[in-house]
Amino acid sequence: MQMTPQLTRPESLILVIFGGSGDLTKRKLIPSLYQLFKQGKLPDRFAVLGLGRTDYTDESYRPHLDESLRKYLAEGEYDASLSEQFLSSVHYLSMDPAVASDYPKLATRLSELDLLIRNPGNYIYYLSTPPSLYGVVPQHLMSVGLNRADGALRRIVIEKPFGYNLDSALELNKIYQAGFHEDQLYRIDHFLGKETVQDIMALRFANGIFEPLWNRNYIERVEITAVENMGIESRGGFYDQTGALRDMVQNHLAQLVALTAMEPPVQFNADLFRNEVVKVYQSFRPMSDEEIRRRVIRGQYTESEWKGEHHRAYREEDKIPHDSRTETFLAMKLYIDNWRWQGVPFYIRTGKMMPTKVTEIVVHFKPTPHKMFTTIDGGAVPNQLVIRIQPDEGISLKFAAKVPGSGFEVKKVAMNFTYDQLGGLASGDAYSRLLEDCMLGDSTLFTRSDAVEMSWRFFDPILRLWQEEDFPLYGYPAGTWGPKQSDLIIERDHSWTNPCKNLTNSELYCEL
Repeated sequence: MQMTPQLTRPESLILVIFGGSGDLTKRKLIPSLYQLFKQGKLPDRFAVLGLGRTDYTDESYRPHLDESLRKYLAEGEYDASLSEQFLSSVHYLSMDPAVASDYPKLATRLSELDLLIRNPGNYIYYLSTPPSLYGVVPQHLMSVGLNRADGALRRIVIEKPFGYNLDSALELNKIYQAGFHEDQLYRIDHFLGKETVQDIMALRFANGIFEPLWNRNYIERVEITAVENMGIESRGGFYDQTGALRDMVQNHLAQLVALTAMEPPVQFNADLFRNEVVKVYQSFRPMSDEEIRRRVIRGQYTESEWKGEHHRAYREEDKIPHDSRTETFLAMKLYIDNWRWQGVPFYIRTGKMMPTKVTEIVVHFKPTPHKMFTTIDGGAVPNQLVIRIQPDEGISLKFAAKVPGSGFEVKKVAMNFTYDQLGGLASGDAYSRLLEDCMLGDSTLFTRSDAVEMSWRFFDPILRLWQEEDFPLYGYPAGTWGPKQSDLIIERDHSWTNPCKNLTNSELYCEL
């Protein structure tokens, strides 16, 4: 497979963060930029301009971010001298991103920073704002001409969810396309920035031993689980308007399905890679209302005693209505109607307040056609390939081996690979990788407009059916694996693979 040619970073750049005083900026963006600065991966002449309604100045904003670096960087990463150097290039402008009359002030401030760092108008706009502003900000940027490149670099990064349903996503695409070209749009999905997600492609396309088996002839089913052992924390206002489907399934889990199911691109470049992702979305089998009722289970966590602590119900969380029907759990079965995957069920689930935090893909291979060897209880050992994205990142291949001694009893064993064996954890920081890619102009790991549309076309009927009062919302106690009804969507004698936090030695102990 041919690789994308080497991309070059611009000599100068201003990163404009809408929502510069917000939580994402403090927790992820500024620490990720600090890491890039530390590694020498930022442009030579670089500035950050944070925007927000909070009344900071440059002088009061920088100590606030220094505190965030101390808090959110991994142990041993913070260096006071480096932080001071990095933050000297960070500036702040107090303005309301929702108010059009504040944008001339932004244009003036950018012109001042251009003179300061000798920047020819190269700007990346990062929308770290509530989704309600995703359609507002680009229109206000257009009103003062800040979208026009005129030979300079102009890009805009949009956080998920990109739209609340199909209609809103289509409307957002129209707004952006009115003032930006598709190659200027970077719809970010931080899951795709994780090394272990990208290693799914390396596992499939760099190894000849898997490709002959990677189809309906040898694979029985695929499970994708992405769960958290925490609730909504301080995100009540956002989460209750979003829910698990919009927050995790339509973007993150759909992307993991696509990476697992996609055909190998002829070359590894942005267009050809994203073409194959879109083909998977186009192949999702549409579901009738009756099929949605059978194959999609939604749940909401209820209060419980867990690990010696009392955990309150979702409806008791801050900023959550007492009668909220927002889902904190979703499990579903979907099919991909194409030559490779016809008839193979893909089971996906996500949830808050689960027993552990884990994201993994489990590929279940078909059993042998004739059972010659059995376990001590007369069963067969299933063959599984587990691709662990977080934590304990790695790959585990599970198969049968003969128990030493007389007879022909077999037991399950595993061949394990963990990424820390490569010398330092390979997962790195997803936002650092994606911010660097955006600066380089590599859009491979960002979502294209047609992929957003095709994904919403599949999930939109589910959201519409949920508006009916009789569509069930099942409760599940915090700290459990979700409502029991989710077990019913799995065919025959199978059940969900409930993962341990530890990928290796899970037959001996299970850490949660």
